[in-house]
Amino acid sequence: MTEKELLAVACEQFLGKNVVDIKNVVLQTLEGHLRSILGTLTVEQIYQDRDQFAKLVREVAAPDVGRMGIEILSFTIKDVYDKVDYLSSLGKTQTAVVQRDADIGVAEAERDAGIREAECKKEMLDVKFMADTKIADSKRAFELQKSAFSEEVNVKTAEAQLAYELQGAREQQKIRQEEIEIEVVQRKKQIAVEAQEILRTDKELISTVRCPAEAEAHRIQQIAEGEKVKQVLLAQAEAEKIRKIGEAEAAVIEAMGKAEAERMKLKAEAYQKYGDAAKMALVLEALPQIAAKIAAPLTKVDEIVVLSGDNSKVTSEVNRLLAELPASVHALTGVDLSKIPLIKNVTGAQV
Repeated sequence: MTEKELLAVACEQFLGKNVVDIKNVVLQTLEGHLRSILGTLTVEQIYQDRDQFAKLVREVAAPDVGRMGIEILSFTIKDVYDKVDYLSSLGKTQTAVVQRDADIGVAEAERDAGIREAECKKEMLDVKFMADTKIADSKRAFELQKSAFSEEVNVKTAEAQLAYELQGAREQQKIRQEEIEIEVVQRKKQIAVEAQEILRTDKELISTVRCPAEAEAHRIQQIAEGEKVKQVLLAQAEAEKIRKIGEAEAAVIEAMGKAEAERMKLKAEAYQKYGDAAKMALVLEALPQIAAKIAAPLTKVDEIVVLSGDNSKVTSEVNRLLAELPASVHALTGVDLSKIPLIKNVTGAQV
């Protein structure tokens, strides 16, 4: 407690003791009061009313611990149990009693409900039987009355139907005659309309088909004539182009021929002027080319070995080649080397 006098009492009681000692003193005091209160109550009271049990403990123990300077702020019973399962058996018995009473109550309620349901069904069936009987009586009387009414109605209906059919036949005959007259008038009008339609269609065909067709034909004819003229002009232009090109090529060829003829004429005049010396120069210029053409296959040969004995024909073969040289030159160039003194001496020499 925080009051000065009670705080002084607490200091006097617990000064020099630790927290565990203080807890043991308070616990032992509460346990002693708890046992004393347990002796005044039955097991059922303790088990069923824990709040009252805790209240008694607080009321009895509060003054005692208060004299030690301790105040009980809260005290509750967490659990009540025993080692011989008395309390659990007590709960089972109570549970069984409650379950039994509940089952009995359910059975009695179901029985009462079944009885009441049967009574209600019986009353419903009685009421339904009476209602069905009354309905059947009413229906039978209704059917009898209905049959009488139907018979009378059928007689009247047959009479009325016969009179109606007779009158309908007369009216139908009149209507048919009027319809025939109307059809005749309609047919006449239809013939007149068809005649007008034929005239209109003919005019429409003239305006929409024949005239446009003639115009289209004229347009196509003009286009064809224009295309024909265009093709003729193109052909004439192409022919003129080919002719001009041919004339130009002919002029070029003629000019080239005249130039070549002039060159040959000048060369011939030069040859005529210079005589044998010019021919000799031409032959000497041509001889390396002739020799190159003859020796061309030998350029692919790396080495030539000539084997001969005392009676070798190499000399005779060389002489033969030199003897045939003037004829070859004359055939290629038109120059007769045998008529040139210098060449004649060379070809006639012994090698």
